[in-house]
Order: sequence, then structure tokens, then C-alpha cells
Amino acid sequence: MTMAVTLKDIAQRADVSLATVSRVLNYDKTLSVSEQTRKRVFTIAGELRYSKRKRQHIKALMRKNIAVIQWYSKIQEHDDLYYLAIRKGIEHQAQVCGFTTTSIFQNNLDQVGDDIDAIVAVGKFSPVQVQQLSRLSSQLVFVDDDHFAQGFSSVVTDFTFATNRVVDYFWRRGIRDIGMIYGKEWSTDQQVEIPNQRQQSFEQALQRHHAYHAEYVLAGDYTSQSGYLMMKRAIEMLGDRLPHAFFIANDPMAAGALKALQQADIAVPQRVKLFSFNNTTLAEYVYPEISSVNVETELMGKTAIDLLVSRFQDDRQAAQRIELGTTLVERESTK
Repeated sequence: MTMAVTLKDIAQRADVSLATVSRVLNYDKTLSVSEQTRKRVFTIAGELRYSKRKRQHIKALMRKNIAVIQWYSKIQEHDDLYYLAIRKGIEHQAQVCGFTTTSIFQNNLDQVGDDIDAIVAVGKFSPVQVQQLSRLSSQLVFVDDDHFAQGFSSVVTDFTFATNRVVDYFWRRGIRDIGMIYGKEWSTDQQVEIPNQRQQSFEQALQRHHAYHAEYVLAGDYTSQSGYLMMKRAIEMLGDRLPHAFFIANDPMAAGALKALQQADIAVPQRVKLFSFNNTTLAEYVYPEISSVNVETELMGKTAIDLLVSRFQDDRQAAQRIELGTTLVERESTK
């Protein structure tokens, strides 16, 4: 018996995503791909004898309702553009695939309707919350939280390599005293303190250089005000021993830290250099502009939807863990 050809078969042969194959075969004129790619998809579909009736079936299959569960509140999301960008990536790719999305904030699971076909969970979740989510839908993908070991598909960012690159960036420039300001967080049910991979990687990287100093590391809560207060504390506590460079865990905290340095008449980047994480638009809206690790936040959201498309094609598919790389964006705060 001949196995039915799927979009996945075509995508693998054409070396493109499932979403691209679906949009090409459905003559989506808004899709931005080369004519060569379009021809390759149609050619492979013909070679595999992928029928129009099958395409119509897949298109109908793609009419799904997706709950996007954000662990942040609306206010928190707008204060930290990192999670907003992830959600925008999810919603854009869902629209491309013909999905309907419902945004639910602050992990309010009571708002999850009975008509939901899948869940994309954005943020950090305790083991209890993970089990609650899995009972609401068997089609579950986590973004920015790694639950692959528990059998759930996860889309995450490479924190370790990115942090090592920042430390190496300063080290190559002869800076040996490097501090860090990071945030502490808890799951919304207050059951689990979220491990900070950036802080852990930073400590390990500097220990390899025998240059880690605990007094150079301060913990806040990821807000701009917290970054301001932590840098102000470092200035008062360390005086002339203030590190010549700081790695800061997100852009809002970096903006707050910059403000504290400027108020103390400490020149950036001449006396203290700052390197942030996330590379949201905020990093460019301050003076001097802040160097930052660029995280592909929108791609994280899009990838989560692509994983769901794949799972809808094959209910037996195993969980997948996708880790996206980062790049360093150098700006005036480190030059």
C-alpha cells in the first residue's frame, strides 16, 4: 500500500519549512520567496504525485484555534519588549498558517476555552503548571522555557554561548574586572525560582579566567528601576573598585544602569562599558546606544507555530527541542 504524501515530505525534499510549502501550494501571493523556490516546491509536489484534493485536506486541517499563554501580564509585557516580540512572532506565523490565536496573560488558565486545539506557552512555568497545561491540550509547545526532558516540544535561546561571547568580548579588550546585573524571577504560582542561565554562564566563564568576584554581581528584578538601583548600589559600595565593564541581563535593566552611571558622572563607555541582552528597540533609544546580544525573539514565536504545524501533520511525532543562536550587536556603550 502506497503511503500518502504529506507536506512534510515535500518540505524535506525542497529544504524549506512546512509553512512555506503550504503557502506555495495554496498560491499565497503575499509569500516572499524566490520564483526558483516556488518552482522547486511545485516540481517536487508533482514528482511525489501530491494531489490537489490532499492540499485541500491539509488546508482544512490547518484551521486550528491556538491559545497563546503568556506568563507576563499585559503591563509587564509592554515594559519588557522581549516577550511582546515573541508573541508577535507567534501571531504572525499563526495568521500565515490559517490559525486563530487567543492571547491569555499572566498564565490565567481559567480563560482557556474548550475549543482550543493547541497551546503555545510563553515564559517560565513550574512543574505543576506544566502538568496543568498538558491536561488542557496534548498539543503543547513551550517558548523560552525548556521542558524537553519532560516530553514537551520547546523553543529556547542559547544563553551559554552568548554569555561566553560577551565575556570574551571584554577579555580580548584587556578588561579583567567585569560585573553583572541580572534579574531574579519566580513562576506565577510562586512555586519555583527561575534559574538564571545568563548569571550561571557568566560565573562559569569568569571562573575559567580566575576572575569571578561575587561582589561585582548584583540581582534585581529585570525592570529599568531595578537596573538603576543595582548600579547605584554598586557605585556606592565599590567606589574606585567599580568594574570597568558590566554585562546586564536585559535592555530595561541596562537603560536603568546607564541612568545611574550618568547621574554619578561616570562616563560610558570611557570609564564603564555596558553590554546588554535581548537587543530590543530600547537599546537604541538611549544615549549612548547600548551594545546588546541579539535574540531572534520573533523567530522563536514563528518556530513554535511551525512545530505545531508539524505535529498536526503527524500526531505521533516526538517532542523536539530547538535552540536558536544569537549575535552580538556592538554599539556606543562598548566602543
